[in-house]
Amino acid sequence: MATLKNIMTPDLTTVDTRATLKEVAGLMKEQGIGNVLIMDGEMLTGIITDRDIVVRAVAYGHDFGTPASDYATGDVFTMTADTTVEEAAREMSRRQLRRLPVTEGGKVVGIVSLGDLAVRAQTGADETALKGISQPTS
Repeated sequence: MATLKNIMTPDLTTVDTRATLKEVAGLMKEQGIGNVLIMDGEMLTGIITDRDIVVRAVAYGHDFGTPASDYATGDVFTMTADTTVEEAAREMSRRQLRRLPVTEGGKVVGIVSLGDLAVRAQTGADETALKGISQPTS
């Protein structure tokens, strides 16, 4: 049975809590990615997406020199590398998550996206996750 370790992307893009919106957006552009993990040393403190930058900051005309951590989602839900793909898909669906940081020994070692479920898992887990993610929130 496939685990998150089998399908995760191990190449993480991280910044510290002082990184600005402009710095994070620049990293996203350079690396062709849509999310960056915000770290305090080895501790994950938040995740910010391109959508967060647009909807939470740009739409309100906020300064690009503001710390990205002010617009990030904190208290990030993670799962361990030995979690099955199916279990992760169910949790991503239930919590409406498009990205899931993966931990091992308490450290972030990778990330799984909805795309990873679709392309790498090939178990139908992406459909499970997408059903919940696509539900409107109240």
